[in-house]
Amino acid sequence: MKYYFNHIIFIALLGYFTNLFPQDASILGKVTENGEPLPFVNILLKGTQIGSSTNVDGQYQLSNITTGDYVLTATSIGYISYQTTLTIREGESKTVNIALEASAQALDETVVTGTLKPVSRLESPVPVEVYTPTFLKKNPTPSIFDALQNVNGVRPQINCNVCNTGDIHINGLEGPYTLVLIDGMPIVSGLGTVYGLTGIPNSLIDQIEIVKGPASSLYGSEAVGGLINIITKNAITAPEFFADGFVTGWGEYNLDVGSKIQVGKKANMLLGINYFNYDVPIDNNGDNFTDVTLQDRISIFQKWDFERDNSRIFSIAGRFFYEDRWGGEMQWTPEFRGGDEIYGESIYTRRWEILGKYQLPIPEKMLLSLSYNDHNQNSVYGDTQYLADQRIGFAQLTWDKSSGNHDFLFGSAVRYNYYDDNTPATAEADNIWIPSIFAQDEIKLAPRHSFLAGLRYDYDKRHGNIFTPRAAYKWKISDNDIFRINAGTGFRVVNLFTEDHAALTGAREVIITEELKPERSVNVNLNYLKKIYSDNGTFVGIDASAFYTHFSNIILPDYDTNPNQIIYDNLDGKSVSKGISANLDVVFPNGIKFLLGATWQDVSNTENGITQQQILTESITGTWNLSYTFRMLDLSVDYTGNLYGPMRLPLLGDLDPRQEYSPTWSIQNIQFTYKGWNNFEVYGGIKNLLDWTPNKGNPFIIARTNDPFDKNVTFDANGNAVATPDNPYALTFDPSYVYAPNQGIRGFFGIRYTVF
Repeated sequence: MKYYFNHIIFIALLGYFTNLFPQDASILGKVTENGEPLPFVNILLKGTQIGSSTNVDGQYQLSNITTGDYVLTATSIGYISYQTTLTIREGESKTVNIALEASAQALDETVVTGTLKPVSRLESPVPVEVYTPTFLKKNPTPSIFDALQNVNGVRPQINCNVCNTGDIHINGLEGPYTLVLIDGMPIVSGLGTVYGLTGIPNSLIDQIEIVKGPASSLYGSEAVGGLINIITKNAITAPEFFADGFVTGWGEYNLDVGSKIQVGKKANMLLGINYFNYDVPIDNNGDNFTDVTLQDRISIFQKWDFERDNSRIFSIAGRFFYEDRWGGEMQWTPEFRGGDEIYGESIYTRRWEILGKYQLPIPEKMLLSLSYNDHNQNSVYGDTQYLADQRIGFAQLTWDKSSGNHDFLFGSAVRYNYYDDNTPATAEADNIWIPSIFAQDEIKLAPRHSFLAGLRYDYDKRHGNIFTPRAAYKWKISDNDIFRINAGTGFRVVNLFTEDHAALTGAREVIITEELKPERSVNVNLNYLKKIYSDNGTFVGIDASAFYTHFSNIILPDYDTNPNQIIYDNLDGKSVSKGISANLDVVFPNGIKFLLGATWQDVSNTENGITQQQILTESITGTWNLSYTFRMLDLSVDYTGNLYGPMRLPLLGDLDPRQEYSPTWSIQNIQFTYKGWNNFEVYGGIKNLLDWTPNKGNPFIIARTNDPFDKNVTFDANGNAVATPDNPYALTFDPSYVYAPNQGIRGFFGIRYTVF
């Protein structure tokens, strides 16, 4: 009896002490893809510091787990993230086997820009680079113009030290050779290229697709050097609500707010608002001019997506954009606008756009695309007024048809251009209709070989018949190795005053020597794309290209012949852009990611046997993005930057003391992002860590800031400035000597909130 009594006491005490010291639980299992084990997959209990990774057999185990509800996640590069909710009981050993699926986005992104139809990136005969919102968040900016500064081979170029307007260069080619699309619609051109790129909210972007090379056979005459297609979010799959706001140490404020609203059973509306404000004049370089243009900007975007039978497309979108920006002497106020007492450049921009896509309700794949925009510009540059109106309408019908080894695309388009301004170059308003037809055939020559041929015909009453052919060859060496050759021609009609801001600012006289002929180009591009997935979980992506573009009839501004003039003429010779470019994308199993890019290019003009480097074009460029996530802390670190080699700069004469070539310079940034709270991200960091500005090493950047209206400049009989004691360098006022952002080091802090 005593034995049994002692045994009962022992069991009771064991239970008592067990309750005092609860038994921890564990989770174990195996991660596979199509039944095959996956090593080095990251396993984590969200919101805790409990995590591990799978071994070479795909097995994992998490121990020392207390009772409660958890979210188990499994992530690995190249695979769709896995997530499940678990309830863990005391002492339990729970088995959770996980099957991961390959991620289409990581392995084989869907792109539409290269061929005007949805196709996987690896299958596209045209090389297309893809950048997602995740890339944009690594260096948050208030506009798409600024966001592209860390894309290899793409450079936002500021064209004026005073008003800070600019354009986007691809492979060293000037901004007008780059066509910017929104959802495939060519509505950002002319005035919009110079003044409208800052009004596209980053929060509404689903992905950015970049084609470096000819695309005129599909997109018309402006797509000579390349194109950027900004694809907005689909209202059906967008988050229910999102907000992103940040401030900087310079007093900049940016806010993006958006919401998805379901209207009825088959309609979803996406509403987005972007507001940016900067109203603190700063003059760190001491020239009495604002270092950065002051801006007050709002952009409102609305997009409707409708669910239809057989997943047919029907969407309508619209955007309104207004901006008030000014730069100039620190004493400037709106009462001096347009006068000659205090120098200021004041720009009022009002713009609205509408675009839509409708897939016809027939068995054949036929898509109707429509867009229209109205852009009004009211600007003054000192006492020079620039008033302009631009309207662009576009309609296009495409037919996507496959037959045997042929994948056809036929299309017809019409474009309406209206442009009028108050400059000497526009004696009467342009009012042009340009009808077009095009055809494209991708022929599957063999299982791994295909050839694409395309031809576009445009009719422009100013220049008659225009043909732009294109050809491409693709060799799919393996599932992750692609070699491509692309070649094509380009054609472009120039509008000087919407494309070269120097024609409006400063004191130089604009001279147009003859009736300008349209520019023509021939381009060849070689591309090699490789993706490597190693056994230890490391991913390596290589994307390398070589390019060559030959221009005839190119229209260039001549700053050198007469320092008081900008002379526009067709080049009597040739202009060549050639170079090589490569991106290296690496992701390690421990979470370290880096993207490195480098480009070497030679952009030169040859006339009368003399070859010269093109002004404001860098010879080398580099970009990088290094990221690491501390999983236990829910903290990500992003270190981004770019580097640009020397470029020739526009001097005002032999006595100009400023450097003829820029130094090699770099803009670097660091950001910390905390993601430990549900639906929230908190981020902050430092931009321009090196505090680089173009005034370093130069006596001044803007010439004659003390006399912006040239009231005290002495000119000779030929109109050339003469050196005097008050003007020893024989200069006139000129803010076109600009090659880098004039904004120094600054901190930033922001918060994102998203509800899915």
